[in-house]
Amino acid sequence: MSGRQPTPRRARTATESLLSIVLGLEAALLFFVTVTAFGLKVLPPAVVFGGGGALFAIFLLAAWLMRFHWGVWLGWLLQVALIAIGFILPLMFFIGAGFVAIWVYCFVTARRLDARNRSSDNSPTKETP
Repeated sequence: MSGRQPTPRRARTATESLLSIVLGLEAALLFFVTVTAFGLKVLPPAVVFGGGGALFAIFLLAAWLMRFHWGVWLGWLLQVALIAIGFILPLMFFIGAGFVAIWVYCFVTARRLDARNRSSDNSPTKETP
């Protein structure tokens, strides 16, 4: 047996966790949007599957990048892109807006949780007699 100790896992913030989940759900949404765009023949199949596949991969990559401060900014940019798909499929203006509302709610809630966790970590511990 090796005498190496396993390295502890990095603690994830609530912001990282919640926003990663939202981006993962949006990636799943993009799969169905791609299939719908193909079925409605709104664009040539190569464009639909190429663009849909690229966006799917970008959303999953962005979910992984939530650990970085700039990754959150990338997530905000992708929210704009999600609504912009409405120019191809008009219903996506509404569906995208719904997902952006989920994103905003998770962002605000997670920031509040992270602030509370930081303040409780820095608070002095009570000594027990």
